[in-house]
Amino acid sequence: MKKIGITGGIGSGKTYVSKIFSCLGIPVFNSDIEAKKLMNSSKKLMKLLKEEFGHDIYCKDQELEKEKLADIVFSNSDKLKKLNSFVHPIVKQSFNNWCKLQKSTYVIKETAIIFESNSHLELDVIICVSAPLELRMKRLLKRDNYSIKEIRKRIESQSSQRKKEDLSDYIIINNEKKLLLPQIINIHKSLKS
Repeated sequence: MKKIGITGGIGSGKTYVSKIFSCLGIPVFNSDIEAKKLMNSSKKLMKLLKEEFGHDIYCKDQELEKEKLADIVFSNSDKLKKLNSFVHPIVKQSFNNWCKLQKSTYVIKETAIIFESNSHLELDVIICVSAPLELRMKRLLKRDNYSIKEIRKRIESQSSQRKKEDLSDYIIINNEKKLLLPQIINIHKSLKS
């Protein structure tokens, strides 16, 4: 079974593209969703996060207060690296366990920081979803409740779109001009062969 990574900057449309692959019958593992689940369920991870970032990042019912954690890590690159060093090994293990349950020619791991976390080293092929910065910001303003300043912090915390493209095997252009489906179908056919 091939392990395929889908990446791209925040707001590029990774999740949308992943959903199309899922409609084609390809199992998709969303790293961000899995990380959020684990930060609320893994006692080991919750303990590490509380010790590093303070007990108040969890509310009384032990639910992670994402905004509090985001305020800490997106204004301090060392804290962001620390968070990633806690979360990524646990997400990696979860992905490996998930892969063992799949019965497909290939599977997809969707993750924004595929190169920053060295996840690409365990994957066979990387697909980068690319969109212009202005369009990504417009999507994020519409989708999330972030300010322009918060969006810029998140974008700056990731590798540049150009670097992601240069390191990827395939690039899907998601600029609302070029049709997405033919690009995805071509990659799908290539990966199935």
